[in-house]
Parts: sequence; C-alpha cells; structure tokens
Amino acid sequence: MISRDVAERYALSVLTWLVGQEDLIGLFMGASGASVEDLKQGAGSPEFLGAVLDFVLMDDQWVIRFAQENNEKPDLMMKARAVLPGGEAVHWT
Repeated sequence: MISRDVAERYALSVLTWLVGQEDLIGLFMGASGASVEDLKQGAGSPEFLGAVLDFVLMDDQWVIRFAQENNEKPDLMMKARAVLPGGEAVHWT
C-alpha cells in the first residue's frame, strides 16, 4: 500500500498529464462538468484527484499510455486510487 501523500502526488501528476492530452481533456471536462477553474482548484482536492484517476481508469489504454509516458508501473494508478477518498474497497457482506 502507498501513503496518501504519495497517492495525492501521483494523482496530481496524472492530472497534469491529462491536461496535456488534447484527445482526453475535453472528454474529462465534458464528463465531469469541470471548468478550467475547477481543474486549478481541484488540484488541491483529494476527492477531485480521485475523480481524475477514476476517469483515466475507465480505459486500460489510457492507463498504459500514462504509465509509458511517465515511466510508471500501470498498477500504481489503482493503488493510488484505493488510498484517495472514495476509492475504498466495497465489502458487500
């Protein structure tokens, strides 16, 4: 497991990457309803950063693309998501 601080820094790097992806940033903003100002303010919010990870995690190719372009292991995104608010495992029993 990774620390929350590491997860937040990792998610911030994903947000920074996402903003630079012309093919994805519009999709994210449309799906989330986020404005440019929301992106700036959200960078300091663990909940918003979790939503960024949720968005990228929707497509394995996006995860792989981020990992390759940033020299990261693809599974780190799921580990970071699990630490941020809303990423806890759901226990149905």
